[in-house]
Amino acid sequence: MEVKKIVLAYSGGLDTSVILKWLIENYRCSVVAFCADLGQKENWEEIKEKGLKCGAEKVIIKDLKEEFARDYIFFAIKAGAIYEGWYMMGTSLARPLIAKEQVRIAREEGADALAHGATGKGNDQIRFELTYSALAPDFKIIAPWREWHFKGRKELIEYAQKQGIPVSVTHEKPYSIDANLFHVSYEGGILEDLWNEPPEDMFLMTVSPERAPDTPEYLEIEFERGNPVAVNGERLTPAALVAKLNEIGGKHGIGRIDMVENRFVGMKSRGIYETPGGTILHIAHRALEQITLDREVMRLKDMLAPKIAELIYYGFWYSPEFQTLKTMVEKTQEKVTGTIRLKLYKGNVIVTGRKSPFSLYNKDLVSFDKEEGYNPKDAEGFIRLQALRLKIYHLVEGGGL
Repeated sequence: MEVKKIVLAYSGGLDTSVILKWLIENYRCSVVAFCADLGQKENWEEIKEKGLKCGAEKVIIKDLKEEFARDYIFFAIKAGAIYEGWYMMGTSLARPLIAKEQVRIAREEGADALAHGATGKGNDQIRFELTYSALAPDFKIIAPWREWHFKGRKELIEYAQKQGIPVSVTHEKPYSIDANLFHVSYEGGILEDLWNEPPEDMFLMTVSPERAPDTPEYLEIEFERGNPVAVNGERLTPAALVAKLNEIGGKHGIGRIDMVENRFVGMKSRGIYETPGGTILHIAHRALEQITLDREVMRLKDMLAPKIAELIYYGFWYSPEFQTLKTMVEKTQEKVTGTIRLKLYKGNVIVTGRKSPFSLYNKDLVSFDKEEGYNPKDAEGFIRLQALRLKIYHLVEGGGL
């Protein structure tokens, strides 16, 4: 398939800078570099200049922070979506948004091909390409890591130096870092040895719990229909709220994770993650659900949460099954409104208060000192019925000990 114009998901880092040069040389067509501002605190003017020097026809930078927080981060919080019980999926959540905007720009620019810088061993190649396939099935997809002769980042560094491409990665410190509003992730280099503890100077968002303040800090988070809307009484935009909680949580050493996860492609991989604001939000949101969700609704939601996380991690954001589950999650959040008070202390997030106009908690009903609305004698028949099958089973088996 002949390619006329390519839109590349461009970060300005080693991989995509080399890819930009390589695409122009190998496909002999114009390339538009697209940068998604997801809160990674880059020098965007510098990245733009770098992209143009590398040969891009133009460099388009889009501020997607609010959309990222509102439609992707907050959905994951509402769904309770945490991959394999630990990973809050800061990278996984970003990819469908980047790819969606990349497709929109490609159509606007008259392009006919989409390219990304994901490696052939990782999950991102799947996330990008599943989104491309769903939203732009007529476009050619180019994955340089699966086409070119380079064997790894060492060869990329050498190529970049020969081509005069400035890169921050060195042979001595070859970390792969992905940062956005929600998290920072680290992998590669010395981290591939599972016995190596991450060096303290590697972390960008958090202090170590040992160096966190000796005095705890209290804060209150307000939610409306499952969405966090205010911190300590101050209403904030979604992106500003996440940023504020990152700052507060990072100061107290909250949100560090060191895990070995199962990639979709079949291998295990070590990832180090910092997600301070996300950790606080997940705990606060869960605490609010505990008083606003019906028991069976919560159980059903808990059964589906791992599946939702898996679909996000694997890249199926635009699949019909995921869109169906999204509708279900939003339905469960209609009454998840209220305020949660938290105590932050040396890496810990402790719930200290809950209130909601839709709370299902009834103090008089649950109190040991009152009998309103509940007759303890009713428990006798309830227990007898629950015990019936156990009696029958153990009588058949021989009974007792």
